[in-house]
Amino acid sequence: MPAPTHLKTASRDLTDAEFAELDDLLAATPEPLEPLDAVMLDGYLCGVLVQPVLLEPATWLAHVFDFDGRPLPDDVDATWQQRTTALILRRHTHLNHAMLEDGWFDPLVLEFDDDAPAEAAAEGEPGRPAQSAVDDAMAGLSPVSQSLMPWVAGFQHATVCFPDLVELPDDAVMSALARLFRHLPAETDEEREVVATLDREHPLATLDDAMEELVVTVADLADLTSERRYKVDTVKRELPKVGRNDACPCGSGKKFKQCHGA
Repeated sequence: MPAPTHLKTASRDLTDAEFAELDDLLAATPEPLEPLDAVMLDGYLCGVLVQPVLLEPATWLAHVFDFDGRPLPDDVDATWQQRTTALILRRHTHLNHAMLEDGWFDPLVLEFDDDAPAEAAAEGEPGRPAQSAVDDAMAGLSPVSQSLMPWVAGFQHATVCFPDLVELPDDAVMSALARLFRHLPAETDEEREVVATLDREHPLATLDDAMEELVVTVADLADLTSERRYKVDTVKRELPKVGRNDACPCGSGKKFKQCHGA
């Protein structure tokens, strides 16, 4: 796997060594579970954070350790699980804070050192079926999309596990998703047409350009869904308000202030 590049912007974010550690820890997930790697995890976490519903870790963590969300075995190594989960949650917290406070974050993406990224990716990693599937799908993509494809595949994984985002009847959301999914292999004529249109009207000449576009797009999605995500339903009072000197509605015969209003 090519070395990921990452620019740290907050002290609470993971260090480069911790990102490497997390990738190794995820690779050690007990078989037959198929975990994400660190790069796909990064995209997945962003896909979780921009959902129009607020998702708790207990809801989305299972799909990190296994694509299908199968639970970890009962006899899993507790130390391994605690350390892996702690690193995942730290990255999740950092990404959330960066989006809310700065409207910007630094994605963890692949950067290839040679002129043949597809060939390098095709080597895959033994024992990592999920990653191998991603590597195989890179063929035919531009060099820029080959670098971003694993991250975007992780983001797409979140939208498959939690489809609320892609089901929103919002053209702006659909447009933003198209800007991200242009880096995935097109499977239909319609998808190929969308990619061709984006390449023509909004070309991405360099990886830096593409990474900036990716971050801006995710930030746009976070803004578009924030009102729904943090919406608090108003609790309607079904009984008239009780005054302090009124009889307590519990039937005790005491004034409210001397009973349940004390």
